[in-house]
Amino acid sequence: MESPLPLLYLDVDGPLIPFGGDPARYRSHLTARRIRELTGESNPLLSRVDPALGPQLVALSCRLIWATTWFDDANACLAPLLGLPPLPVLAVLPDEPDLPNGAAPAGVHWKAPALVAHAAGTPFAWVDDEIGEADREWVAHHHPGPALLHRVDPEVGLGTGDFATLSAWLGNPGR
Repeated sequence: MESPLPLLYLDVDGPLIPFGGDPARYRSHLTARRIRELTGESNPLLSRVDPALGPQLVALSCRLIWATTWFDDANACLAPLLGLPPLPVLAVLPDEPDLPNGAAPAGVHWKAPALVAHAAGTPFAWVDDEIGEADREWVAHHHPGPALLHRVDPEVGLGTGDFATLSAWLGNPGR
């Protein structure tokens, strides 16, 4: 029996929409008109989304899941720009009193307990710009399966090196 594909939890702000630093440095990949055509939205930050990331994400050997405070808006606003189908959404807020596995201790990102609970032992990768060493330690202690916590530079967003790291980890059954 073949094991299920690993999960890849994907944040939006930082990995897909670069931010921080001088706004003039960010390339516009899409015109405001094209964004409105695809999504009906007029958010100027969406011009920073590189449509080339979509095929690269789809090519990864994993099941993609939004892990972002954009929630279902990620499917409405981001998926069409990236050419992605609607993805499952991990819907958890930082101030929810009943976070799975209990609230994360100080220094651990609020998403970590929700990701571990949702993965339920399945190997997973988490792509976010807010991952730190405390998150890695907490997940290693609470998640019985393999996990890759991959921090993306929010001023750059997902790039070639990030995809190489993800591909190598996701393609290695022994992880």
